[in-house]
Amino acid sequence: MPREKVTLTLDADRLQELRALVGARSLSAAVDSAVTAYLARLRHLAAVDDWLLELEREHGPVPPETLEWAAKLVDQWASGAGAGVEPRRRAG
Repeated sequence: MPREKVTLTLDADRLQELRALVGARSLSAAVDSAVTAYLARLRHLAAVDDWLLELEREHGPVPPETLEWAAKLVDQWASGAGAGVEPRRRAG
């Protein structure tokens, strides 16, 4: 795979922590790996957005109360409160 040199500006504290964690390994490889993971996440989010648009075209907009319920569920998962708990499906 072709490589290209770039200049990056990074937060000094994060850079120091990254250097401490990767040690003698390549800083460039660590950053490249992080960019690869971030791109995969962005592709996944774009696919989810496409799927949601498709669902909306087929079934109409999501009711506001369902969006509120989903937002609360995501907040619980993000805070760790929902870890290991199966979400209950809500009747629409």
